[in-house]
Amino acid sequence: MSTSVESQQARMIDELRVFIKKVMSEPTIAVKSMEIARKYRSEPNAKELIAREISANTTIRIPEQWSDADRMFLDIIHDVLEDEEALY
Repeated sequence: MSTSVESQQARMIDELRVFIKKVMSEPTIAVKSMEIARKYRSEPNAKELIAREISANTTIRIPEQWSDADRMFLDIIHDVLEDEEALY
């Protein structure tokens, strides 16, 4: 594995650690994030709208230029929404 790939993976892991710590210390983040995701799930640019509103309404900050960790978080939200739909 190259040094740049290792460095990128280390940054992503660090960013995810910070995010997980926020979610663990503020349990309302997960609930609020899913409420926001449900609100925009059917929109053509849903991930963008979700990212903006989560940033505006929680302590999670998702910049306009998404990192790999930001994309992973938004993908996980999408997966949870799909799992919810599968239950009904």
